[in-house]
Amino acid sequence: MTMLDPAVTMKPPAPQKGPTRFPAFIGKADPWFRVLGFGWLTPILRLASGENPKAQLADLWRLAVVPVLAILVFLMLWAWAAPKVVTSLGAIPGPAQVWEQVGVLHADALAEGEKEAAFYAKQAEKNAALIAEGKADEVKDRTYTGKPTYYEQIFTSIQTVFFGFLLATLVAVPLGILSGMSATANAALNPLVQIFKPVSPLAWLPIVTMVVSAVYVGEGGMSKSFVISAVTVTLCSLWPTLINTALGVASIDKDLVNVGRVLKLTTWTKITRLVLPSALPLIFTGLRLSLGVGWMVLIAAEMLAQNPGLGKFVWDEFQNGSSESLARIMVAVLTIGIIGFLLDRVMFALQQAFTFSGKR
Repeated sequence: MTMLDPAVTMKPPAPQKGPTRFPAFIGKADPWFRVLGFGWLTPILRLASGENPKAQLADLWRLAVVPVLAILVFLMLWAWAAPKVVTSLGAIPGPAQVWEQVGVLHADALAEGEKEAAFYAKQAEKNAALIAEGKADEVKDRTYTGKPTYYEQIFTSIQTVFFGFLLATLVAVPLGILSGMSATANAALNPLVQIFKPVSPLAWLPIVTMVVSAVYVGEGGMSKSFVISAVTVTLCSLWPTLINTALGVASIDKDLVNVGRVLKLTTWTKITRLVLPSALPLIFTGLRLSLGVGWMVLIAAEMLAQNPGLGKFVWDEFQNGSSESLARIMVAVLTIGIIGFLLDRVMFALQQAFTFSGKR
């Protein structure tokens, strides 16, 4: 009989392969990384923790390296093809010329900010002198009326699209719930939806302009141009939310409807406790589509009506016809695309947050 050495039989287990740091954090953070467009961070963190390096490198290649390579290929094709296309304003600008105009627009914004600060400083100095001389009744506070900077035009467009999107949501969600819960309401609303949904913003804009000019008196600190653009966004963007809300409400589990009848729930309780939680994913899908439509509509409305914002910036540069105009228009095009992407990411994050909290 052989004797086994206890030291041999009681050897400590070999270290396990896999994550050694932050496994819980990585698992919880991964869904939010994906929502925000940072899904490539997950394989980096898992790679740092030692979890299956081969699989993580494959994910990193797919999530980070391939998109970067695609962008680089696009930039190279753009730089190669741009000089070959000559317009009345000169050759199409390449990436280098566009990036140069980004710096120019930033410098112009800083210079305009300095002019504004100097204007208000001079005004404050003048008013202080008048007060010291006992002429307080002559004190005047004027608003700086310089040329809006590129950043201010971006902010104006974002502010306008969110206001129009909010109005569209306040109209579309209740109508969608009503249409989804009532076959009669759906029969009444469906023809109107089918007629007005395809209407272009270019057709709505003259009507909205005339109505707002006749009705709105400029109260509340909002200019007429702002209201015109926002209402145009509302009229063109409410349809995806209305349709998806009605579809989501109409397709909820019939057992839930029966439970509501058995418990004799009030209409408000039925909507808030049964209908909305079940229809929330489709409602948010409609909201994302509506925000994307609203952003596209806004740029067209600003160009046509010459209302402040990125659309007016593009039109002004087109009319300017300088050698830098095409590059600046390209800057605006890229800005519009990036902002549209970020707006969609924000809505997707909100959708995930609401649907996740609803499941808890």
